[in-house]
Amino acid sequence: MQCILLAAGYATRLYPLTENMPKALLKLGDKTILEMVTDKIDEVGDVETIYIVTNEKFYTQFSDWSKTYKGPKKIKVLNDHTTNNDNRLGAIGDLKYVIDMENIDDEILVMASDNIFGFPLTDFTDMYRAKDKDMICAHTIENKNDLHSMGVVELEEDGKVKSFEEKPENPKSDLGVPPFYLYKKDTLPLIDEYLKEGNNPDAPGHFIPWLIGKKDVYAYVFDAVRIDIGTPESYYDACERLENGTLFAK
Repeated sequence: MQCILLAAGYATRLYPLTENMPKALLKLGDKTILEMVTDKIDEVGDVETIYIVTNEKFYTQFSDWSKTYKGPKKIKVLNDHTTNNDNRLGAIGDLKYVIDMENIDDEILVMASDNIFGFPLTDFTDMYRAKDKDMICAHTIENKNDLHSMGVVELEEDGKVKSFEEKPENPKSDLGVPPFYLYKKDTLPLIDEYLKEGNNPDAPGHFIPWLIGKKDVYAYVFDAVRIDIGTPESYYDACERLENGTLFAK
């Protein structure tokens, strides 16, 4: 299994914090956000290499960080050569970029580099092994307004994805989908097919409603805190929670 970390955004909502610093390299206590993510990935024995895909602006900073990584995995940083929000490839475009550039022909764990979470990633990969199907994650969103700005999923009783909608106006459930995905090896060519059809290359969740029309996809539902660091408020809140010892307290 290979891991692809999506880190090619420009984080303009976090300015001025991220004008000259990638969001994933902001500090939470004595660790970067990225380190908190890679610590979780390090526990997944199946992962061989962590590929971090970023842009021209932040490539050097991620490369420098990769030299400080002390974990057990191989790390490789890729530059997608985009320079701003107008010419970015989008998350799914970046996914295809890494697969093509590295000739990946393997199952992949795909994650955002700016989401921290309180559950063991091995629980997700263990369920993936048990189901032997493509998988997403889901969890109950307490603030219903948040459902309008994320992927929302409906599930069958056995966890099979029944419907998936990105940023719905009228959410069909309270299960939000964070950017953690596990794709089987035979799904990789479908990413290329999805893009060639002219579908949305941006948020990684856009791929799921298209994929469930072709394959069964299941969800690992977790009951733990997950923090998407996308605004100054969410960043400072995470800093405060960490300082108070309540980072992942429900």
